[in-house]
Amino acid sequence: MHEPVISISRRTRRTPFSSRIEAQGVGGFTVYNHMLLPTFFRGLEEDYHHLKRHVQVWDVTCEQQVEVAGPDAARLVQLMTPRDISRLAPGRCAYAPLVDETGGMINDPVILRLADDRFWISLADSDVALWGKGLALGLGLDARVFEPGVGPIAVQGPKADDLLSRVLGDEVRDIRFFGFAVLPFAGHPFVVARSGWSKQGGFEIYIDDAPGGQALWDALFAAGGDLCAGPGCPNLIERIEGALLSHGNDMTLANNPFECALDRFVNLESPVEFIGRDALERIRDSGGPDRIIRGIRFDGAAAPACVEPWPVLRSGAPAGQVTSAAWSPDLATNIALAMVERSAWDPGTPVSVASPDGTRDGEVTTLPFTGR
Repeated sequence: MHEPVISISRRTRRTPFSSRIEAQGVGGFTVYNHMLLPTFFRGLEEDYHHLKRHVQVWDVTCEQQVEVAGPDAARLVQLMTPRDISRLAPGRCAYAPLVDETGGMINDPVILRLADDRFWISLADSDVALWGKGLALGLGLDARVFEPGVGPIAVQGPKADDLLSRVLGDEVRDIRFFGFAVLPFAGHPFVVARSGWSKQGGFEIYIDDAPGGQALWDALFAAGGDLCAGPGCPNLIERIEGALLSHGNDMTLANNPFECALDRFVNLESPVEFIGRDALERIRDSGGPDRIIRGIRFDGAAAPACVEPWPVLRSGAPAGQVTSAAWSPDLATNIALAMVERSAWDPGTPVSVASPDGTRDGEVTTLPFTGR
């Protein structure tokens, strides 16, 4: 028997940095937005420790942009999200759930407002461009919806400011969280945002010019030797600790923002028009969701990969499902993200996790995870 592999073809697109990360020892890939996304380099735990202590450069070009531009761009983007984007000024980013007519989570991107009438929607893993095109066409809106071929690389970790300032200048230190600036490298302007899919801090640099992006990638590694700069990628352990949800894993179209603990991004008090408003109002007015995302700590040896959801039980009765799980070296326990039913969601509730290698005793916790 041999381990299964992903067969790469034109449908699983390579990125401008694929050859570089292969030379740097990437150990595995997954497919995200039809593109390759690295899953580890040194090993999951070693990558975890390196990310939390040093600085990594990530190829996350798979976070492809959907551009919405034109006189009705702001109206169209607002229709897609329950977050009030009228408060989003040019030069700022906003995390924003996108929902359908039932309130189901289509995606949870970061939206960048490049100008009053121009946006980038920086995607999680689902096809948003076709949905946006359909809305614009069906409603007769004067807005172009297209994929401009732009995706970010990320610089993440506690030394991210030090590394990026060496390559792009000290202006990067002035970028506020979820703000962005346009900074030149070798004569080409790049959008640089203080954001990223880790809790360690850092930046995302939006690559709209492949040769320029490759030169920037090489410059980051050339400048980062004494900072222990290394290749990396979103880390399963670190993202579970930080309660960074993965669309398609921890939430799907079957979940609404209330279930995903994203209430603060649902502006039902604002008179904004968005698709799914009626559905979300009904959920709110009927007492809220019947399940919600929670953390679970559970006993035993290091948990296996959570490829399919694992049942969560309370007193032997179904009470939810684990969606992502890992052993946390810093917390010295297994941790999981789980969609937990109302009967068991109070922190401190004892539960059992039916993992593939046996049932484990556990306890429901708040998120993000912290030390005992």
